[in-house]
Amino acid sequence: MKKLILFVSLFAVTYTFGQDLSTEFQAIEKKVIELRRHFHQNPELSNREFKTSDKIAEVLTELGIEFKRNIAKTGIVGIIKGEKPGKVVALRADIDGLPVVERNNLSFKSTKKTTFLGKNVGVMHACGHDTHIAILLGVAEMLSKHKDKINGTVKLIFQPAEEGAPKGEEGGAQLMVKEGVLKNPNVDAIFGLHINSGTPVGRINYRKGGIMAASQSFKIDIKGKQSHGSRPWTGIDPIMISAKIIDGLQTIVSREAELTKEAAVITVGKIDAGVRSNIIPESASMIGTIRTLDYDMQAHINKRMKEMVPAIAKAYKAEATIEIERGYPITFNNHKLVDQMLPTLQRVAGKDNVKNINAVTGAEDFSFFAKEIPGFYFFLGGMTPGNKNPFPHHTPDFQIDESGMLLGVKVMTNIVFDYLNQ
Repeated sequence: MKKLILFVSLFAVTYTFGQDLSTEFQAIEKKVIELRRHFHQNPELSNREFKTSDKIAEVLTELGIEFKRNIAKTGIVGIIKGEKPGKVVALRADIDGLPVVERNNLSFKSTKKTTFLGKNVGVMHACGHDTHIAILLGVAEMLSKHKDKINGTVKLIFQPAEEGAPKGEEGGAQLMVKEGVLKNPNVDAIFGLHINSGTPVGRINYRKGGIMAASQSFKIDIKGKQSHGSRPWTGIDPIMISAKIIDGLQTIVSREAELTKEAAVITVGKIDAGVRSNIIPESASMIGTIRTLDYDMQAHINKRMKEMVPAIAKAYKAEATIEIERGYPITFNNHKLVDQMLPTLQRVAGKDNVKNINAVTGAEDFSFFAKEIPGFYFFLGGMTPGNKNPFPHHTPDFQIDESGMLLGVKVMTNIVFDYLNQ
């Protein structure tokens, strides 16, 4: 009977909390949208988020929230201490943009330019990180006004370089963990969200266990023999061999990976070879990505790629080497934490709007946080109205519906209150 009374009392408190703040949530929406538009117009690449960091610091200062700067180069961590002692919960937002030229008619579209890998490129928030920053700042304002309802401490993690640090640099969640962002005070659980252009506004998608794939990058170098394009028999064609290697790699997924267990992907994203139409070049190189949702499958795929690449090249009298980088781990949602917090998501969004989904083969460096402590990562609806074919993330036409952000603020605010007061 005592347990039943405790449960009913807790539910009443959290429900009242949500109801009491309904007017404040509506009032903050305009500010969240304005912040999002500011960040959208002023995107910066990974480990170069200097002005983004300045703006975040400016808002936190206005809210009277304690914070530390220059964590993992350009990251910021805010601290909100409740009036009563308790656990420590962290909320994370990624803050970097992408080297993409924006292609739409938004009044606040990005026109920023910079240099990336030696090329002049546009810069765009083509994955929604601008909305993540604005949502977390909205949550920060709500929580800063209601410290009396918080039993414990909240860490607000504004993380740079989620898209990957520049070559030769450290960055992102991995560097934040290395620098102790989950310590002093020690974080008990961490939550993150990602807005999604293909999910209707008002909906939340989640999954227990692996929700996003581990990612690895690979580089293959092939050494052939240069010859005239009209006399291929006098040379060894690395371009043809590249095609054979690509075809072979795909058979690892289609014929060796146990796809009924989990998904797996091998993609070659770039091939570099040759200078003229009538010259068979001496060498070729390619780079690509590997996505896996099971570490045993990952190990098998890595092993077979390392065996197959030099073997295929040798069959055509060439030489080839392959290097595979570690990349991001699987983004894993702690089962107990999902069970604990799922009622909050269902209460705030409506039970019918919270959907259990299959895993996604995209990757997220939130995974580094979730490897250290229990984590829960979910997707927030942001599909633009009437859009039956929404533009994918990381594309020039990517857009989201700003009306979807308020649910993110509500859910994250209630997650903090419910987690710390359970």
